[in-house]
Amino acid sequence: MTLHVQDLGSGPAVLLLHAFPCDGRMWRPQADELVAAGRRVLIPDLPGFGDSPLPDAVPDLGLVASALLDWLDDAGVARCAIGGASLGGYIAMALMRARPELATALMFCGTKATEDSAAARENRERLARACLDAPDQTQRILEEKVLPGLVGETTRSTRPAVVEAVRGWLGGASADAVAWYQRAMAVRPDSLGTLAATDAPALVIFGAEDTLSPQPEQELMLGRLRQGREVRVPGVGHLVGVEAPARVAAELRGFLG
Repeated sequence: MTLHVQDLGSGPAVLLLHAFPCDGRMWRPQADELVAAGRRVLIPDLPGFGDSPLPDAVPDLGLVASALLDWLDDAGVARCAIGGASLGGYIAMALMRARPELATALMFCGTKATEDSAAARENRERLARACLDAPDQTQRILEEKVLPGLVGETTRSTRPAVVEAVRGWLGGASADAVAWYQRAMAVRPDSLGTLAATDAPALVIFGAEDTLSPQPEQELMLGRLRQGREVRVPGVGHLVGVEAPARVAAELRGFLG
């Protein structure tokens, strides 16, 4: 599986995993802050997004985790801090299951550790099928079905540039990539036990207006983490790092020291 990875700066490594259906560009404000703080920042485009091709394989986030581990091995990265936004958080948890000793620290942004309910799985399959049945309408479908949940009400009403940036990512997502990840996320396992098993310090950042990974989901994660710290950001929704980039950059830098 081929991965395009931005490899920035030098020092202790930080791996940043982006949300669906974005690409690695969503992390650039935080990456600049961390590079300035003396960190080596690794930002992959997950397969199917940006400059990384979609695999010809059964949808499985574990395959993405395996590809990331292969890349890290080739790059000589034995341990790193891992940050994941939404989908990226799910993949961070898959990395922890596959190689628990990898993480020196964990940073979760607008994600959750529970598995999908039956209703959520059905919704994912409907979205996957709708895009595959009308691939030329993928952006319109994503704007109708996905965009409202990605950004908070305050962002929709007061930050038009952020909404347009997110629309740009929606426009770059192929029907095949949408379907692959919807189906992969639908079968991901519950990861609360994975969180409970780690000794790594963890930062849990979420938007106060996040309806996809709301506060009760964050509390479940924090309740399992042995060294978890909560950051609730007012006035933003699911894509907390895109909606409040400076705040999240400062939180990550302070957390990593």
